[in-house]
Amino acid sequence: MSRRYHVYGIGNALVDMEFTVTPEQLEALGIDKGVMTLVDEQRENELIAQLQSQRCKQSGGGSAANTMVALAQLGGKGFYSCKVAQDEAGTFYLADLQACGLTTNLHNGDRQPGITGKCLVLITPDADRTMNTFLGITAHLSTAELVPEALQDSDYLYIEGYLVTSPTAKACAIEAKALAEAAGVKTSLSLSDPNMTTYFKEGLLEMIGSGVDLLFANESEAMTLAGTPDSNETLAYCKTLAKSFAITKGSQGSVIFDGEKFLEIPTTPVQAIDTVGAGDMYAGGLLYGLTQGWDYGQAATLASRLAAKVVTCYGPRLEPSVIQAITTEVLQDRG
Repeated sequence: MSRRYHVYGIGNALVDMEFTVTPEQLEALGIDKGVMTLVDEQRENELIAQLQSQRCKQSGGGSAANTMVALAQLGGKGFYSCKVAQDEAGTFYLADLQACGLTTNLHNGDRQPGITGKCLVLITPDADRTMNTFLGITAHLSTAELVPEALQDSDYLYIEGYLVTSPTAKACAIEAKALAEAAGVKTSLSLSDPNMTTYFKEGLLEMIGSGVDLLFANESEAMTLAGTPDSNETLAYCKTLAKSFAITKGSQGSVIFDGEKFLEIPTTPVQAIDTVGAGDMYAGGLLYGLTQGWDYGQAATLASRLAAKVVTCYGPRLEPSVIQAITTEVLQDRG
């Protein structure tokens, strides 16, 4: 049976404000390097004020949104549920989703007064990304943002782990998973960030419930959730959470478990300048390939090549022409 959407995504809607900084600046600003930290509106405004003399690149963001944009750029059909306010940033965000070809619950114009979430993305010369996030109205993402008929007409549900930080968003993710399972829709979830697995492990396990069809994580997140630094023990633990999974390891490529066997997927050696969105791009590539009927190895090869390319430029997205060229190369290799 052909479904209307390849992937139904749920995540935080955040307008990304990206700055290039030095480690010394991060230290002076009192920011923990290399992780995502939630901040309140006052702290976010303080940081923006201190960075205002520097060039800022603004774009629609949020982890799951980046994945859904990648899926759409690849030619996949996606529906994205999120929450933005009736402000300038919310209008910008909605227009960006529409321009990328995604369908969304926001199309009905039901936006409430408030402040749309923002994420300060701070890039250091080592290509590491540090994020300070004010969730704004997306902290109140709830089951009200779900569109059951669209979810039930999708091949996959994709949930970002960042939703665990909000009680209503976590409840939304759990309800969406239940709806998906009842409709025979495959479920997938990303662990999102080491801080999520460190401080919200119990909540993430609630979201995973009896297990998902596909789990995404980087090696650090997976090990933290598993509670062990041992790679083999971590892989065994992930088998208890998901029928299949993808563990990314940066320049060392990724490991895929396709439900039966492990696959080592190499990556392309590159000079990374910005790792923002690498995992999101990987997830978009893998989900696209799987929903097109590719096997895990082929889909992961596409995912790996896209992720390797996105770290060579600033921001979490690639130009459509670049994505098309990489996809063509992978298809030729398949053929």
